[in-house]
Amino acid sequence: MSESTPTRIAIIGGGFSGVMTAVNLARLAKRPLHLLIINHQRPTGRGVAYGTRRMEHLLNVAARNMSAFPDQPDHFLQWLRSRSEYDDMPERELREKFIPRMIYGDYLRSILHNHLQANRADTRVQTEFVEGEAVDVEVDEKGALVYLRNGAQLEVNRVVLATGNEAPAEMAGAETLHEHAGWIGNPWLPWHEKLPTGGGTIILLGTGLTTIDAVITLRAMGWQGEVHAVSRHGWLPKSHFRGIEYADFPPVGIDLAALGLKELAALMQAHCARLREVEANPAIIVDKLRPYTQRIWANFSVEERLTFAQNYAARWNVLRHRIAPEIHAQVASAQLTGQLTIHAARIERVEAAGARVRVHRDHGAPLEGDLVINATGPQTRFSATRSLLLQNLLRRGIIASDAMDMGVSVDEDHIALLPDGSRSQHLLALGPLLRGTLWETIAVPELRGQARRVAETLLQQTVRHEPEPVMMEFMI
Repeated sequence: MSESTPTRIAIIGGGFSGVMTAVNLARLAKRPLHLLIINHQRPTGRGVAYGTRRMEHLLNVAARNMSAFPDQPDHFLQWLRSRSEYDDMPERELREKFIPRMIYGDYLRSILHNHLQANRADTRVQTEFVEGEAVDVEVDEKGALVYLRNGAQLEVNRVVLATGNEAPAEMAGAETLHEHAGWIGNPWLPWHEKLPTGGGTIILLGTGLTTIDAVITLRAMGWQGEVHAVSRHGWLPKSHFRGIEYADFPPVGIDLAALGLKELAALMQAHCARLREVEANPAIIVDKLRPYTQRIWANFSVEERLTFAQNYAARWNVLRHRIAPEIHAQVASAQLTGQLTIHAARIERVEAAGARVRVHRDHGAPLEGDLVINATGPQTRFSATRSLLLQNLLRRGIIASDAMDMGVSVDEDHIALLPDGSRSQHLLALGPLLRGTLWETIAVPELRGQARRVAETLLQQTVRHEPEPVMMEFMI
């Protein structure tokens, strides 16, 4: 390929990870590129997280930590000043505000327009937005051929997998409910259009962030029925909070990544106990661990990772993925008024019960709902993926599951690894697909850095930039 021939790069996925990979390529490229962003269902730049049309859905992180660029930490704050509702807000208040996710989607769309769509004087990078679903990729020594569901074929040199989170894993019994009006297998589709009128009962399977979204939406719509949420532990996400300075963790001279799981857990439990003694929130320890998490995870053995996933992950997620205080207050109000009831139980199966759906659990009588929503979180067993694209890539042997079977196996520079451990000549991956490799890989502070590193890998260059700002959520 000559220097004047553009390198063709297909980016599969039009959410945050895909768009910001393309944007960083456009910012950093010194040679001709032709970028093809392949996206379907939601507008490019929004994805599942920011595709909501409901203003009550807020970011789970304060505005100060939501810049899309690792080298411009105040970029989002500066953009917010361009909007009338924020142009005169005091700086301190704006930095700590939890912005509606729909507005953050507007922010990403504006970045997309400025870097990829506007009449660019720099013609080295051409961007093509492809509306369609990628379902397969073939590779040879010359490059890759991307197949779309509509029959179109795209010839490219490299492929970036930025497919984001999958829909929840199918529940036992759900295979008989696909056409049932009372069953919602994908909570990120417009389920509120199927609400029972005049009250009724809704059952949410799961008590995580997706369930929180559903409860907040029901309240915003003024829906007056009963809501039941079921999960193994019955734990709801915690609120962000005002913390204290705590300089004792991590202890001086201790490399947290060199500790095994057992030693690390004991150390954290000891410091959590100390914080409780002074009536401080022990989640401070989780926040202070954040800068080290990926390195700690990388140093764990597979057995330690499995033990963490089985014994610690549920509690970790509750403390780690917190919600805006105003959202937490609404959920607490729903519980106090009796509209929302939480059940701690394992979900065994679901089945039709006439026009309703019945939920069986390991203890307690079955629950019946007019609408039952699978809000158990994204599918995480990669070998059981329901994505036709990922199924085909696994079948062809051009990607492999990671050691945890949670996502794509990749090298440190995001290049996909083949089943024999060798490096792919064509495919890279980022985002939630790297959950088994990095653990922390779904929040903007991690994804923006990944998008930059993927761009650097594709361009075969290392660009010096400032280290990522540490997100200290407890200092609200």
